[in-house]
Amino acid sequence: MTSPQNIHRVLVTRPVAQAIQWVQHLQQAGWDAVALPLIQIAPATDTQPLLDAWCGLHTRQCVVFVSPNAADCFFRARPTHAVWPEHVRAAAMGPGTLHALQCHGLQPEQLVSPPSDAPQFDSETLWELLAAWAWERASVLIVRGDGGRDWLSERLQRAGATVDHVAAYRRTPPTLTTLQQALWSEALAVPAQHLWFFSSSEAIENLQRLSGATDWGPSQALTTHPRIAHRAQQAGFGHVREARPTVEAVVAFLTSIWRDPGRHFP
Repeated sequence: MTSPQNIHRVLVTRPVAQAIQWVQHLQQAGWDAVALPLIQIAPATDTQPLLDAWCGLHTRQCVVFVSPNAADCFFRARPTHAVWPEHVRAAAMGPGTLHALQCHGLQPEQLVSPPSDAPQFDSETLWELLAAWAWERASVLIVRGDGGRDWLSERLQRAGATVDHVAAYRRTPPTLTTLQQALWSEALAVPAQHLWFFSSSEAIENLQRLSGATDWGPSQALTTHPRIAHRAQQAGFGHVREARPTVEAVVAFLTSIWRDPGRHFP
């Protein structure tokens, strides 16, 4: 497939590791995509809680990983000779996190994650799979960044589980390179030819911090969740749409909406 002439450029705002993967997939599908990460992933300030989490892993029934970065940073902190206990299940929010856990050696029987065709990859969708499990007196660890939603923790606790959290990494606003600053300027100068692709509300918040009083009314945003779409609208984006958070869904969206390369989507 080749994209039409003057195709709008897709600005992928995920953290750099995931942004690069998305850019590669979109480029392979024929679309002009570039990485403009609006969230920076940094190591946890204190690594001792991660070491403690590994030492106590055998006491858990389930460990929930909220993102690929959570999985990668947790396993990066694994002490020498530490192994994942066979009886401990690992729950992944979505296919990217599932893939990361598989790359770290976990086996299919140890993993649970929403199917690839799930409408969303979030706490609510994961809970649909976990709700029927026996949680009374179970011990659960949630691996995430420095903060995050507590919705899943609350559901697990109501079901009788003891829930702990460990911060495997920190999220910080990005430091833009000269090239990224140029991409940003071009997107503001010609908003009709650029699409901001958001998979996190925090990326939009960082964009606002960096951009000050910029008018986003002429700009276009594609989001992967209703909460993120709402945040983009709050930020002032005049054209906001949603797609499922998979490469196939995003490519299908681009194909359907940009048959006329000069057209705004509604």
